[in-house]
Amino acid sequence: QVQLVESGGGLVQAGGSLRLSCAASGRTFSIYDMGWFRQAPGKEREFVARIRKSDGSTSYSDSVKGRSAISRDSATNTVYLEMNSLKPEDAAVYYCAASPYDIKVRVSYWGQGTQVTVSS
Repeated sequence: QVQLVESGGGLVQAGGSLRLSCAASGRTFSIYDMGWFRQAPGKEREFVARIRKSDGSTSYSDSVKGRSAISRDSATNTVYLEMNSLKPEDAAVYYCAASPYDIKVRVSYWGQGTQVTVSS
């Protein structure tokens, strides 16, 4: 099992920035991908970004590409998501995800979620 603990959510003004963190523990050796999803009220959970453990390659959704950066600290098994130029439509519960597979295909582990609110 892998446990994921997120932090860093909160209230941000439109145009502002924030950084989310996700610390993984447990069987972290089994992780292939880590990343972030988000879910706004009344909407389905959607992919945001991911980073591949083997080579650090990244992938982003079109909605955040160009204003977000996902990074990792391999020593602490922590993944970060920095988001800039936040928009009201970025408001959602952000979930950390990890998997032995491509997380766009299958997520095996979820964090508890952290709320991001963007005020206009």
